[in-house]
Amino acid sequence: MGGPSKTADVEDFLSRLFADGDLIPLGPLQKYIGPLLARRRTPKIQKQYSDIGGGSPIRQWSEHQCEEMCKILDEISPETAPHKPYVAFRYAAPLTEEMYSRLLDDGFGRGNGGRAVAFTQYPQYSCSTTGSSLNELWKWRNRLEGPRSGEDPAGAIQWSVIDRWPTHSGLVEAFAKNIEDQLATYPEDKRSSVLLLFSAHSLPMSVVNRGDPYTAEVAMTVHAVMQRLGFSNPYRLCWQSQVGPSAWQGAQTSHTVENYVKKGFTDMILVPIAFTSDHIETLYELDIEVIGEAGQSGIKRAESLNGSPTFIRALADIARTHLQSGEPCSRQMTLRCQACTSERCLEQKKFFAGDAMKSLTHFADGAVSMSGIGGDETLTVDAEQDAQVLRARVSPQHPILNDVDDQLVPELAPLLGPESVDREDDFIDRINKPWLGCPEFDAKPPWRRPSVWWIIPPTVLFTLAFGGIAVPKVNLALAVVCRDYFADQKAKDPAFTYAPVIFGDDNDQCRIPAVQSIASRTLLYVNLISGFLSALVSPRLGELSDRHGRMPLLAICIFGTLLSEFFTTFLAAYPDSASVNWFFVAAFIDGLCGSFTLGLSLVHSYAADCTSPERRNVVFGLIHATLFSGIALGPFLFGLIAKYSGGLVAVFLAVLALHGVYFLMLVLFIPESLSKDRQAVAKTKHIAKQKRSNSTSRQNIWRELHPANIFKPLVILFPKPNNSGLSSPEQRSLFRKLRKNLLLIAAIDTLMFGVAMGTLQIIILYAEYIFGWGNYESSVFLSVANCGRVFTLLVVLPAITRLFRGPQQRTQPNSGSDWLDILCIRLAILFDLLGYIGYSLSGSGGVFILSAVVASFGGMGSPTLQSSLTKHVPPSQTGRLLGATGLLHALARVVSPVIFNLIYSATVGKFPQAVFVCLASGFALAGILSWFISPKGCYI
Repeated sequence: MGGPSKTADVEDFLSRLFADGDLIPLGPLQKYIGPLLARRRTPKIQKQYSDIGGGSPIRQWSEHQCEEMCKILDEISPETAPHKPYVAFRYAAPLTEEMYSRLLDDGFGRGNGGRAVAFTQYPQYSCSTTGSSLNELWKWRNRLEGPRSGEDPAGAIQWSVIDRWPTHSGLVEAFAKNIEDQLATYPEDKRSSVLLLFSAHSLPMSVVNRGDPYTAEVAMTVHAVMQRLGFSNPYRLCWQSQVGPSAWQGAQTSHTVENYVKKGFTDMILVPIAFTSDHIETLYELDIEVIGEAGQSGIKRAESLNGSPTFIRALADIARTHLQSGEPCSRQMTLRCQACTSERCLEQKKFFAGDAMKSLTHFADGAVSMSGIGGDETLTVDAEQDAQVLRARVSPQHPILNDVDDQLVPELAPLLGPESVDREDDFIDRINKPWLGCPEFDAKPPWRRPSVWWIIPPTVLFTLAFGGIAVPKVNLALAVVCRDYFADQKAKDPAFTYAPVIFGDDNDQCRIPAVQSIASRTLLYVNLISGFLSALVSPRLGELSDRHGRMPLLAICIFGTLLSEFFTTFLAAYPDSASVNWFFVAAFIDGLCGSFTLGLSLVHSYAADCTSPERRNVVFGLIHATLFSGIALGPFLFGLIAKYSGGLVAVFLAVLALHGVYFLMLVLFIPESLSKDRQAVAKTKHIAKQKRSNSTSRQNIWRELHPANIFKPLVILFPKPNNSGLSSPEQRSLFRKLRKNLLLIAAIDTLMFGVAMGTLQIIILYAEYIFGWGNYESSVFLSVANCGRVFTLLVVLPAITRLFRGPQQRTQPNSGSDWLDILCIRLAILFDLLGYIGYSLSGSGGVFILSAVVASFGGMGSPTLQSSLTKHVPPSQTGRLLGATGLLHALARVVSPVIFNLIYSATVGKFPQAVFVCLASGFALAGILSWFISPKGCYI
């Protein structure tokens, strides 16, 4: 399948790769999106080729092997001479269509007949390599000589196929000689103990389970080579180039080397058993990544076959035997894989092995040998990218890399295979459907295996504490600020008198604009400290969890929250001597450990680790239900504690108890979800990434903090087409709609999230200032508002969806926002707008609560907006898109409180409703923007 001969050819190579819908399906806009992806991946792939000499040597070796083979073939098979060599690749020059055109220009076909042999350079057959290449050859034969060409098929080229040769004696001898040559470099007393590791390209288990013969044929080659060597050394077969978290044929070569080094094996020879020449998988993946990172001088690689005279004579012998046999292909090729359903595969096999080959024994002037349907591919993947691969429903003929943009894209490789996703209607069946998980956990007792049921129930404690502490913390800040304010006034004017501030009481004397303004600014600083530190720290702690497990990092996050609340509790317990600065200390510790947002993200990561992809949406729904239920019930329960205990200290002690129990469960009881193998992969790749960066850790940190890198995930919201590809006005209009929709929906989503995050504390301050509420009333208010939100998310939105769309029985293609999405978005904005108008006009606490209930129906907006966003991109880019919205949410969490707290602080003494007027104006703007969203038909 080829490889770029120089780094300047990488972009063209990747463009052809991404333009192939058989291998990487990108939907109707494939020819526009493909070049975009190619340009984005080009610098990284060019760096790898630079590391191996500036280009792939596969063309050089393929042409050399083919030419030398034909020279020998002319001598040993003069009856079919002369033999003319042609090399063809799928994605690098010379392309299959270029080779076929050369055949026609050289006098073959077009009424002249002639014979050509498609000689694959994969010794072992796989549908994803040889089969895919033959599909391409069959396609161009049909276009240039078949029914689609208008040519007379009577004089067409007669094709036959050498489709596999895994145990040919010459191939075995060539491998054995290279191994013996490398063994000779070890001291004689150590040679027999050198471990031989045969490495072949891996396949997804979905492909293996379909019946692909590749695994068995690779094993046949290994056994034949070891038999030739007299089984002189210990050996193992391993597999390289796995992509993503799905199950692949193992064990992986990198893991095998690492584990054997730990076991004391420092002398090993890696043998690329499925490759006939050097290319990026041997020169970069094996030599640089596996051997280079192992750091052991005794770990070496056997030379690739390349220009081996033994190997080239073997090629000539294989070709002669095939020509003399008169057979169109091997017997094995006439048999399809057991579970194959590809019509294209069937038609291709009919052509090469069926009636179309009856005239195979009739020759024209000469025999033509077409060699070099080989591949130059790499599947090295950054650790942080491993979890970004999703399944897609595609043709079962080809294993596909689904998350093509978030992986280090191979030059071409058999990648993730398609699997149908069952869509059970029954909720319980979907939850209880077994998850195969990681084999590492199979030997453990059930109570030590990771499960979502280990993490979700304890997380209720976390969400209850998070929701329940909101009102008491605001009132504690208000009381401390009020105390300091009156103390300052007393210091300025000794004659000034005021009622003492009683912590935990209503303190009517604090309901004055000056105190409200200072309290608002104090809470603003607290949010800024916590939010800014969390935005900086959370991505790095999340990345650490890939290398060290979810539980340690989640425990650190919860410990930070526990320590933060300890300082707040200290402030509540000793209000007369404690300073308001303890709030800032608590916020600093909370943000430094990632805060609530990191905790919730790690809970999602834990659930993803131990849940099959097709069930994650259900489990994530349970996590969100847990979150909103805790936020709804927490204020009510803690309000009761505050009411009947007569103070705030009991509330904060209860929060400490909940966080403490959760922390102990994380440390002592809940099993780790990330296997040691996956942690080892992430660690190894992180070390390799550091080595390749040629910079210090401090430089890496500053590079990550550079604004260009902080905002880099937002690029997906600004897709740029290949200007040469938008050939019609309709296509250009479609792409403009796509870009407009992405920007509009992301803007509306960020605006609504920012309002929700920036107004919670202001609403409490306002209600207590205007209506004289205390802890209990404010807690009841929050419980009612969040219960309405939970009801909307779990009942109203699903009911509307099922009523208008009905039960979904099969996977639907992405088609952009439909009319129901847009209607739900507009309704959500309308409910929020009415709710905030109600806040500003409320003359009593009852009307204020009713306004909150109305606004809670706007809760359907956020999930609908995010769902609508994902409909504009392929499933493979969903994670990347939601990562971009996550960044926008993090920014909104910092910016929104600043704006609205400043507005409230500046206007509370004159027009306290001003902040709600501004918020309502924001929703009005969002409503106007929603009318510009284009329904249907615009998607990547």
